[in-house]
Amino acid sequence: MIKIYHNPRCRKSREGLLMLESSGKEFKIIKYLENIPTEEQLKEILKKLNITPIQLVRKTEKIWKEQYRGNDLSDSEIIKAMIINPKLIERPIVVNKDKAVIGRPSENILNII
Repeated sequence: MIKIYHNPRCRKSREGLLMLESSGKEFKIIKYLENIPTEEQLKEILKKLNITPIQLVRKTEKIWKEQYRGNDLSDSEIIKAMIINPKLIERPIVVNKDKAVIGRPSENILNII
């Protein structure tokens, strides 16, 4: 089943959700700020996205700028930072079987649904 890691307060995330709704396909909404992905789940998402942890970080977030930017962090430390502060996770993420995309721009979602 298709999954969307969604933040209802984010305009891009809402656009991604609308795209999924209009596709007519069945999907599951995961509000990742409430249901924070585990380390293993984040690693699996990163593998499906085919990116490194730092590429999934929202580097403009205040938390990143104040606590992490400029530090030499390992991939494991970056993943832990995203678990502690899930606002750091780029959004929306749409996962369909063994593939995933970040819905920025929203049209990226069309590539996997």
